[in-house]
Order: sequence, then structure tokens, then C-alpha cells
Amino acid sequence: MSFVHPRPGVPADPWCQARRWYERALGWPTSGEAPLELLTGVRFDALGLPLDAGAAVLGRPVRTGPVAFDARARRLWFLLAAGSADELPELLDWLEWGAVALDLAVLGPGGRIAAPVPTGPERAVWVRPPRPGRRGVEPPLPVTGLGGEGDAPDLARLVGAAATEAHRARLLRARWARRRPPGEGQPLAFSYASRMSAGTRPRSLTL
Repeated sequence: MSFVHPRPGVPADPWCQARRWYERALGWPTSGEAPLELLTGVRFDALGLPLDAGAAVLGRPVRTGPVAFDARARRLWFLLAAGSADELPELLDWLEWGAVALDLAVLGPGGRIAAPVPTGPERAVWVRPPRPGRRGVEPPLPVTGLGGEGDAPDLARLVGAAATEAHRARLLRARWARRRPPGEGQPLAFSYASRMSAGTRPRSLTL
């Protein structure tokens, strides 16, 4: 990721350079003040997973958009196309994850995530940084629809993988802690989401 260079004779300010890069190169609104934050629901939404689950998703053959790591919250944020936050509950139901307790967070309008700024101590870093193309063109962000649209990743496959790994991580944490989840624990419900991640689709799917 390359930030905007300061004008000749002006001392470098990593925080200011980062803000200018987000706002000018990407067109992403920021909080405009330290600690710098990116505003969700305008140019993108964000899906948050615990570090263990998020790292597992990154290890899967599932395409994603930019991914940021919030070191303080120990959570990975996967950027999605704007409007995805409103679609997530219905999408989880469609993937048969709606009745399963998942440690997923989604931010749309009014939300904020920590903006990676190259100055220490770093609160957040880019795991998969945004790479803008032509000016005014959004980096590829996951959108609804099998296969995505154009170069955009497929939101259904990403959400399916996220739900699977969030559930798996929750069960592993419970096992390591030598205690069962509330109510005798939930079955290992890898439903249609696992098949979506593997590249198959439920017979009932119609688009």
C-alpha cells in the first residue's frame, strides 16, 4: 500500500498521509481525527470475525476483498460491498446458519473500523490491503450473487466460509476450555455453507 507523499518541504506525517490516501486515492470517508477510523456504510460495509476464525477463512480458497486486522479487538474485518450488512441476516438464513450462534459482527451505515496507519504502536494493519485501480474505481469488494460481478468476489461463498470457521473456532475454544457450549452444545452444523465454500450449491437455490 502506498500513501500520498507530502508536498516538498513539508515534514512527513504518517497519520495525515494515511487520511489523505484513504480519502483521495480510494474515496473512503474517515473520522478525520486521531485515532483514524474508516466509516462503514458509505463505500463499503465490514464483516468482523475473531482472529482464529478470520485467519482460517484467509487460509481457504475463497476470494475476499481488502482485509484489516484490529490488534486491540483481535478481530479481522473483511470489507464488503456497501449494502451487504442489510443482506447478511437473510443470507445466513439461506445458508442455514441463521439458527446457529456465531461470533460474527457486521457494520453498515454509522459503523467504524480502525484505519491502518503506518505509525506505531499500530492499532490496525492491512492483511490484504486495498489496491485501487483507475481513479474512482472501487477495489473489488464481495457482492451478492454466485461468482460475484466482474472481478468482485462472491459474497455468498465468503459468508459461508466465515460462518463455518466461526462455528468451528467456537467449538474448538469450548473444547480447549474443557467445557461444553450452553444447552449441551450445538451440533457441528456445517450445512450448505460448507458446500458453498467447496464450490457446490444446494438444489433449492434459485436466482
